[in-house]
Amino acid sequence: MTTSRITRVLATGAVAAALCGLTGTAAATTPPAGSAAPGTPGGADPLAGLPACDVTALDGAGGPVEITVWSSMKADLLNKTMDELTQAFNASQTQVRANYVNQGGYEDTIPKFLDADQGSRPDVVQLPEYMVRSIIDLRTAVPVGACIKSAGFDTSPFIPSTLAQYAAGGVQWSLPFNVSDPVLLYNKKLFAAAGLDPNTPPVTLEDVAAMSKTLVDSGAAKYGIAIDSNFDNGGGWFLEQWLAKLGQFYTDNDNGRSARATKVTFNTPELAGVLTTLQTMVKDGTALDVGDNPSGADNLLAMADKDAPAAMTIATSASIGSVLTILKGGQFPHLTVDDVAVAPMPGPGSPGTLVGGASLWINDSGDPARVAAAWKYLEFMTAAQQQATWAATTGYVALRADATELEPLKTALADPRFTVAGKQLQDIPAVATSTGPVVGPLLEIRTAVAEGVAKILNGEDVTATLAEMESQANALITDYNERNPG
Repeated sequence: MTTSRITRVLATGAVAAALCGLTGTAAATTPPAGSAAPGTPGGADPLAGLPACDVTALDGAGGPVEITVWSSMKADLLNKTMDELTQAFNASQTQVRANYVNQGGYEDTIPKFLDADQGSRPDVVQLPEYMVRSIIDLRTAVPVGACIKSAGFDTSPFIPSTLAQYAAGGVQWSLPFNVSDPVLLYNKKLFAAAGLDPNTPPVTLEDVAAMSKTLVDSGAAKYGIAIDSNFDNGGGWFLEQWLAKLGQFYTDNDNGRSARATKVTFNTPELAGVLTTLQTMVKDGTALDVGDNPSGADNLLAMADKDAPAAMTIATSASIGSVLTILKGGQFPHLTVDDVAVAPMPGPGSPGTLVGGASLWINDSGDPARVAAAWKYLEFMTAAQQQATWAATTGYVALRADATELEPLKTALADPRFTVAGKQLQDIPAVATSTGPVVGPLLEIRTAVAEGVAKILNGEDVTATLAEMESQANALITDYNERNPG
C-alpha cells in the first residue's frame, strides 16, 4: 500500500467509522484521551475510564496464551532481527506464545490496522510516531501506563525523551521499541580528495552549503549532498526536526500535548531560511534532489553512485546497520565500509533531535489474559538485553541506558558511527519544543508538506509555497477535529 492510500483511509473518516463500530463497553466508557490529565480539578487519575491492564490475569490462564504481533519492519535485516527476538521471547517462557506477522512497511500496516474491525486487530502492533494522536482517538488501545502501574515496571533506565514521544494527556500510551533520529552520512574519502578534513563534518546548513561547493568545485564529487522530499525524510520529518532545533513549535498548544492542536505554527522566517538554503543548493548544482524517494534509499544510493556521487546525505539512523552490512558485502567495490562516516544532523539552532521510529501498542481485545500476555511481550522486547541485541544489529538507538553495557551493543558502540544517534537523543533540550507534535492528521500533513517542499526544491517561491503548506495543514487539522471531537 502507498502513502496516498493511508491518507485516503484517514481522510475519508475511517477513524470515525471505526469508533462507531466498536463493540463492548470500550466506546461507551472511554473518555476522550487527555481529558483527565494531571492537575485537573480533583486530581483525577488520567487512567480513569481507560481500558485496564491487570498483569496478574496471565497467572490464571491455565496454559499458553496466544497473541498476534504485527510488525512494520520492511527491510530484511530489521524484519529478521525482530522475528528472531520474538522467537527468543517464545523460548524464554511458557505462558505466552507470540505469533509474529510482518505486514511490510508502516504504509502497509497502518491502513490494515485502521480498516480491520476490533476483533481482527492484533494484540500488539508496531506503529510510527506520527500515528500517536490517531490511535489515541481510535479508542481501541490499552494504555501501557496501566500495565506499568499494575506491574510496578521500572521505566527509570529509559531515555526520557523516548517515553515522552508516546505520552499525551498524562498517559503513557505505548512503549517505544525501534528508536531513531536523523543523522548525516558522508564519504570521508571524497572529503579528503576535496581538501576537507574528513574528521570535521558540517554542523550547520551553512557548513553543508560551503562544503558542498568545495566538493563540487574540486571535482571530488558530482554533488555535495543528496536531499529528498519524502514525507518521512527531507520533505516532512526533517522539517519537524529543524523547528525543534530552532526551539519552535510545529503546532499550537505545545505541539498538541497540552491540548488538542488546532493549527500549525511552522510558517516562520527561520524555516523559510532553511528551505531557501536547500533550494539554492539545488539551483547551483551542489545538491542533488532525488525527489520523492519512494524506496527510502535513493539518497543513499546517490552516495554509492560511482560516476556521479554525492558526498553526503541525511538519513534515519535506522539505515546505518543496513548500509554498513551492504558495504561489507562488497556490492559497491569503489565504496568501502570504512569510507562512510556518521555525524549529527546538521541544521539550525541547538543540538539534539526529535525521537523517531515506532512504538508497540496493546490492542484492547477484551480478554484480560491476552492484554497481560501482550504486556509480557512488551516487557521482553524493551528489556536491556533485547535492546542491546536490536540496536547492535540494526543501528537503531537502544532506548535504555543499561543496554549500552551489554553485548553485543557494548562492542558495537566501539564504532563511533553507532554512538551518534544516541548522543543526539541525550542532547535533546528539556524544553517543550523538543517533544514532537501529536496531531491527528500528522501523516496527511507531512504528505502535504512534502509536496510543498518538492515544489520549493523545483524552484517555486518559498514564501508563497510555505503559506500554501500552512493553509493545507490547517484545513486537515480542522477537518480531523470536526470528525474526532474531544
